[in-house]
Parts: sequence; structure tokens; C-alpha cells
Amino acid sequence: MSALNIKQHPEIAQKFSNYAPHIHQKLLHLRQLILDTAEEQSITNLEETLKWGEPSYIAKKGSTIRIDWKAKSPEQYAMYFKYTSKLVPTFKAVYGDLFRYEKTRAIVFGLDDEVPEMALKECIAVALRYHLLKEKPLLGAMNE
Repeated sequence: MSALNIKQHPEIAQKFSNYAPHIHQKLLHLRQLILDTAEEQSITNLEETLKWGEPSYIAKKGSTIRIDWKAKSPEQYAMYFKYTSKLVPTFKAVYGDLFRYEKTRAIVFGLDDEVPEMALKECIAVALRYHLLKEKPLLGAMNE
């Protein structure tokens, strides 16, 4: 594995500290899955910033991954993807109802849900390498 260099923008720490403690832990878990997956995929540089006020992660050949909890839907949190990409439609085709989805933009988790980590890490891996895979059927069949 390569060493992962994270370019973290200063506003990230403040954003995480503003979440309620039970949400903070859920989002930190998603963040760690993103960082672990990036390292496992031999991605050497990852930018961690805020986009649309949400913690966001982008690799050079990837599509942005965002994570957030919203007060208007307090019983859930989500991992967001570019809605015009093939990502969420492909996740639906490969994983069916393993995940709950918000249209073509997110994988949604209830506060009491167990996160299916291995499958989610496969989704993250594809998003982090999206521009290398977007022309392949089912995005390279997601590690078939």
C-alpha cells in the first residue's frame, strides 16, 4: 500500500465538530472508510474539503464523494455522488436493495443501520477511480 497524502482544508475540522455527537461518529466512520479505501486503491493524493457545505473527498481520476447529515431528515445520513454520473445507477444494478438510495445521487443510511462496509468500500473505490472506469460496462463490474 502507498502512503496516502490528505490535503485537508482547515474548515473540515470545524464542520465535523458542529455535528451532534451521535452523527459525528457516523460521519467519521464513513470518512474512515473513504480514507482506508483510497489507501487500499494505491491513491496517493486525496483532497478533503467542503463542497456545498459538506465534507467532500476527491482523487485526481475520481468523482467527488460527499458525506453529510441534514436536519430536514434527522433519522438518516448519506454518502453523496455526482448525480449525473453513472455511479449510483451502477450501485443499484450491482447491489440492488442492499443499500437505500436517494435517486441518482446518494446512498442513504438510517441512524441504526449497520453499514455494509465491504460493499460500500467497493462503491467508494469505483468513485475514487471513476474517470478511469466510466466507459466500462457496469464501471468494470465493480471488481467482478
